[in-house]
Amino acid sequence: MNYWVKERLKSLEEAFSLEYCRSIDRVVQEIVKRFQAGHTLFVCGNGGSCADAQHIVAEFVGRFQFDRPGLPAIALGINPATFTAWSNDHEFETIFARQVETLGKKGDMLWALSTSGKSRNVIYALKTAKEKGLVTIGMAGNNGGMMNDLIDYPLFVAEKNTPCVQEIHLISYHRICERVESELFSNPEA
Repeated sequence: MNYWVKERLKSLEEAFSLEYCRSIDRVVQEIVKRFQAGHTLFVCGNGGSCADAQHIVAEFVGRFQFDRPGLPAIALGINPATFTAWSNDHEFETIFARQVETLGKKGDMLWALSTSGKSRNVIYALKTAKEKGLVTIGMAGNNGGMMNDLIDYPLFVAEKNTPCVQEIHLISYHRICERVESELFSNPEA
């Protein structure tokens, strides 16, 4: 087997410890509970993590494994007019925070992704979410970086290599989407 494949598999094996898998289960239960109570999930990240945020939202709004009603989820930062207007007139670091401030309600959820755990616009969004009473879920490498004190449900790994962190995130959020869908719509196969 190629060396790089072995290294990637080693990274995944180290990340998916028993404790990390239990953390995924806690995130699933919290999201299920919040969706059942009528709350909205907001998801944000930069670059590849922004694409992951859109992917997560697509799985909840659309479907993951089977047809069912959509779930209320919104990816932040994907409206170019809002994004560019706010960033031009104010500052890029507050683009997600402004949207959380405007759209978020107490009891809603903010799921923040950052491979480094140091993205300032993600940090500001988390601070705003905490002030407004949103539940925070965080996915990051670098053991959470600067996100540690802002997250109610951490999914942090020690990995620092960006592609490896992104691969861990993909597997993690696919599992979360699968379990949330299964629990809310009673699919015993998941």
